[in-house]
Amino acid sequence: MAVGFAVALAAVLLARSGVASDAIEVREAPLVRTLQFSGRVATLSRVDVGSTVTGRVRQVLVREGDRVEAGQPLVRLESEQTRAALAQAMANERQAQARLQGLRGSERRAAAAQLDQAEANLSAARSELSRAQQLVAQGFVSASRVDEARRALEVAQAQRDAAAAQLQARSGQGAELAQAQAQLAAARAAIEAAQARLAEDTVVAPTPARVLTRLVEPGQIVQPGRALLGLALAGPTQVVAQVDEAFLQQLRTGQPASVLADAFPERRMAARVLSIAPSVDAQRGAVEVKLALQGDPPDFLREDMTLSVEVITGRRDRALVIPARALRPADSGGDSVLVQDAGRAVARPVRTGLRTLDAVEVLEGLREGEQVLLAPALQAGDRVRATVIDWAPARSGAAIEAALSSDPMSSLSQGVGR
Repeated sequence: MAVGFAVALAAVLLARSGVASDAIEVREAPLVRTLQFSGRVATLSRVDVGSTVTGRVRQVLVREGDRVEAGQPLVRLESEQTRAALAQAMANERQAQARLQGLRGSERRAAAAQLDQAEANLSAARSELSRAQQLVAQGFVSASRVDEARRALEVAQAQRDAAAAQLQARSGQGAELAQAQAQLAAARAAIEAAQARLAEDTVVAPTPARVLTRLVEPGQIVQPGRALLGLALAGPTQVVAQVDEAFLQQLRTGQPASVLADAFPERRMAARVLSIAPSVDAQRGAVEVKLALQGDPPDFLREDMTLSVEVITGRRDRALVIPARALRPADSGGDSVLVQDAGRAVARPVRTGLRTLDAVEVLEGLREGEQVLLAPALQAGDRVRATVIDWAPARSGAAIEAALSSDPMSSLSQGVGR
């Protein structure tokens, strides 16, 4: 009898005192949602450079990590044969030039003199023929003398025609002069080809860049198509990341971000979301996101280095905020919370907005100052003994804001939400 009375009395006292529960008072507070993921360093363009000719490497003038300017020599090949070919082509040019000048000068004068001599011989042959014809008519010589004189005239005429043709060939319109001019042009073309070949013996940087890989050493034989050096062309340094498609709705271009290399935790870098790929990688269920670093990248960055990225995906300067663990399913669907009303737990449907890992923005259903109960086992209608505790949402995004304001010593926020 006494035992039963004690149990009943305890039940009454428990019912009157209610279930103990922590509670928070709804207050306005800033709320920032961030998303963390890993990325890697990438430049806008990465190229391999090589030789366009076959040759033996004489010098490699750069090392991995060196920065080079456009036109800077990177690799030199042995060039003795090319230099010899250039010297031969230059000698051929001088010879062709001399021949052309000769045709235009002394040889033309000699040809003119030969023509004058041939014309004189022709005139003498004509006179001899006329005299022979007169002597035959007078009976002083036989007819054979006329035949000889006529043959001599024909020879003189042929010599005169040949001399005229020779002079014409060595004049401004002559075939021999044209041939000499063609030989000079060919010699000059051979010089240009040898100079171009000599230039190909030196591999130069196409644009400002940084040397990523060195794949050749002095003494090696190289061939066209083989990569000798890998270059990262100068340009804005980007961070490329594969982000789970579940968070695609949160991402927007232009969102501020903070980037951190594990090896240099004190050097935080500011960035912004540059682009979001229009397609999703079906195998990984991820979307490619590119971020552009703000300002000049630090020297310690390396191509393909892994970085930790934190992006601000949502912000409220002032919002009614409650702990995420206070939410529970509503009977009618959606979310609800338990609030304290006259010592009892009362279910209150709420409409929520921005969410982080530990906090939720309440748009409708609560007023500032109301007490939201946190005990997970508490049910609507239970009597409750609430103890108000201090609570504030984790300060997400502080590291990003510090990086954007050039504060490299800011600490990484630990309250990152998605």
